Amino acid sequence: MIETELPEVDIEAEGDSRLDRDDRLRPEFVRAVLDAVDAGDAEGARALVEPLHPADIADLFELTPHEDRAALAHAVTDLLDGDVFAEMNDYVREDLIDALEPHEVADLASELDTDDAVAIIEDMEPDEQREVLRAMDADDRAAIEEALSYPEESAGRLMQRELIAVPEHWSVGDAIDYLRGHEELTTDFWEIFVVDPAHKPVGTCALSWMLRTPRGIAIADVMQREQTLIPVDMDQEEVALRFQKYALISAAVVDNGGRLVGMITVDDVVHIIQQEAGEDVLRLSGAGEGDINEPIRLTVRTRLMWLLINLPTAMLAATVVGLFDDRIARFAVLAQLMGIVSGMGGNAGTQVLAVVVRALATNQLTSSNTMRMIVREMRIAGSNGIALGLVVGAGCYLWSGNAALAMVFGSALLINNLVAGLAGVVVPITLDRFDVDPAVASSVFVTTCTDCMGFLSFLGLASLWGLGS
Repeated sequence: MIETELPEVDIEAEGDSRLDRDDRLRPEFVRAVLDAVDAGDAEGARALVEPLHPADIADLFELTPHEDRAALAHAVTDLLDGDVFAEMNDYVREDLIDALEPHEVADLASELDTDDAVAIIEDMEPDEQREVLRAMDADDRAAIEEALSYPEESAGRLMQRELIAVPEHWSVGDAIDYLRGHEELTTDFWEIFVVDPAHKPVGTCALSWMLRTPRGIAIADVMQREQTLIPVDMDQEEVALRFQKYALISAAVVDNGGRLVGMITVDDVVHIIQQEAGEDVLRLSGAGEGDINEPIRLTVRTRLMWLLINLPTAMLAATVVGLFDDRIARFAVLAQLMGIVSGMGGNAGTQVLAVVVRALATNQLTSSNTMRMIVREMRIAGSNGIALGLVVGAGCYLWSGNAALAMVFGSALLINNLVAGLAGVVVPITLDRFDVDPAVASSVFVTTCTDCMGFLSFLGLASLWGLGS
């Protein structure tokens, strides 16, 4: 055995100059790169950036102020390859793409797998898309045009066309010779797809199996016939759920005729899982995409629209309060406490809503266990309501010395907690049944229910009990 003595590298010391312990670019490193750019030292900036991974170069551009990105791109232009653009934030990438000529964008897209190339081109204006596609090779152009023909956020957009497929009558040796004899084949794959004469997938063969199998054995004898096939029009969220459920590394994508047209790999699905999870959380709050690189104009428009939608619900709650103006005027302490009842109900409803929306998104909640979910959340809401009611009732009595007010306060909290639990389950399930995204619209209805019922239960019980008479 020949021993090779490798040079010692102080990884920790080297990493300290660029990345922190969480693998994030250090502020002083970013500042050093931008100072070199400002000083016109393109070579110095390039020397600092060159050792970075493409994902870190993408982070560098995201951390750079908008007005300085063009200068940075000019200084390190030869490092801006397709891999960097594939890792880049959408808004930052759009800024840089807009500054490139169509043939430059075409060159970048040609370096990437189809799915990454589509991610770069799909958000461009139609006329710019056409110019970029015209500048591409015929084969690349045809693959991207086909991908763009599929719905957004579908498997057809997500899949890559570069894969290995062999006929089922081949032997292991035939497949190995094929892989070694064609340099144009993709180099990033974990399994080989086995197809019939109609190019329909009939099984898969992992590379590890092929390496450990004699050459003369037929592929059909070692392939795994059970496989998870992804329809080309399947939503990307459902694709991610299948990868998670069946622990997939890659999966074949088939068209409506069952023919193999592409594959999806787990690295693409990781991005989808992160994206979909973030979208649901942000939709619950009406914060739009929540991207710190999003233009302020778009953020203002999204949030303002959501606030305007919520305005009528606030007016409805105010109307409920208005029904008890005289009683509140005679017993002002009601005005101090009623906000606590509605606020605690809103918090409880938000908790339930988050759990239910997640359960719907991950297919944990289906029609077969809906009633069990409702009963479960009502039991939780009842238990929490009783506990909170006892605590606030005791506190109210110690504070005011009024036993009737304490009973009303605690009872209203219990009632509103039950309403919050019921609304938090029923509202998103109902919206989901009508094909309305529960993450988008649920919070408006749940908040309305808890606000109105909070005020109504507290002030209504106060009236029934004769408080303020």
